[in-house]
Amino acid sequence: MSKIKSIHVFTSESVSEGHPDKVCDRISDAILDACLMQDPASRVACESLTTTNLIVISGEITTNAKVNWQQIALDAVRDIGYDKPGIGFSAEDAKVMVCIHQQSADISMGVSRADQGAGDQGMMFGYASDETPELMPATIIYAHKIVEEFARLRKSDPAIAKMLRPDAKSQVSIRYENGKPAAVESIVVSHQHAPEMEKSFLEDLVKKVVKKVIPAELLNDDITYFVNPTGRFEIGGPNGDTGLTGRKIIVDTYGGVGSHGGGAFSGKDPSKVDRSAAYFCRYIAKNLVAAGLAKKCEIQVAYAIGVAQPLSINVDTYGTGKLANDADLEKVVRKVFDLRPAKIVETLGLKYPGNGWCYADTAAYGHFGRDIFPWEKCDMTTQLQAAAAEFKSL
Repeated sequence: MSKIKSIHVFTSESVSEGHPDKVCDRISDAILDACLMQDPASRVACESLTTTNLIVISGEITTNAKVNWQQIALDAVRDIGYDKPGIGFSAEDAKVMVCIHQQSADISMGVSRADQGAGDQGMMFGYASDETPELMPATIIYAHKIVEEFARLRKSDPAIAKMLRPDAKSQVSIRYENGKPAAVESIVVSHQHAPEMEKSFLEDLVKKVVKKVIPAELLNDDITYFVNPTGRFEIGGPNGDTGLTGRKIIVDTYGGVGSHGGGAFSGKDPSKVDRSAAYFCRYIAKNLVAAGLAKKCEIQVAYAIGVAQPLSINVDTYGTGKLANDADLEKVVRKVFDLRPAKIVETLGLKYPGNGWCYADTAAYGHFGRDIFPWEKCDMTTQLQAAAAEFKSL
């Protein structure tokens, strides 16, 4: 039996597709999908705002696609579950305001050249860990699974749909021993509900969902549950709190584990390295861990606007790397992966949603950790192992 050297508790949260900020992410990414599916060369930077029965769509969009902005937004809202009139926010009652103009010519000049430059300056991060099958931090992956399962139940079970509305949050705290998940300490679920719902209904449902989505070895009788801690959550969604695109960046990434760059993802076409390079960094980190070259790994890249080659690439394995040092792993990464923006887009097929995935799918339950996305492929492990073997033989 191994001796316990370190213990700590870490917490991550997730929010459902009906959270006001996630409604906005969904609208912005649905518009991006509609543009790219007709015109893969579309340049999109779409921001949305939602409040009581109002949707505002703004941003810079240059495209040959013919898109009904209002209809795309209302369809997204309806699909989330805001489909009943008279509840403060719904596809039946909401007005849509459109304030869209074309991309700045100054930005386009740097991105449209033959060797496509980065769409902006900044640093982006990717992370992977072997603590879950998804190679994601346990706290965020299980927080996502809780709200995702509630959404599935709400949409598939009429009795549950009668009681629950789309807005929800979850939070999972896990005790780690020697860097590995050992036990769930506490779980928080806040879920918007109909006035007639008894709290015990939700409390029972939370325990059933937790038992389904979290591995049994992490569960115990000492878990502390907080279910709708204020006592009531009837007013929710954009009627309860104004939503904005790109405001849940930690929910979108790794739940507070690792680092995050300065930019949000949703509503941005893949010429924006805020999005595409963050996806590629996850792709690299996941393949490094899957290849057995580290137990956990963070990748950082940095770009200057209009410049194709990254200014820097940093690999940090937190002391778990299998090579002599992480500088050697950086050389492996540079040998195997091409991090120029155009090559990132080409490698991952980011201009072509529709082959089993779309950008709107990323708007809730995390951009990482779900195999439907092309940046979640582990298809470069052999190449990484071969490149790393050269350093081991020196």
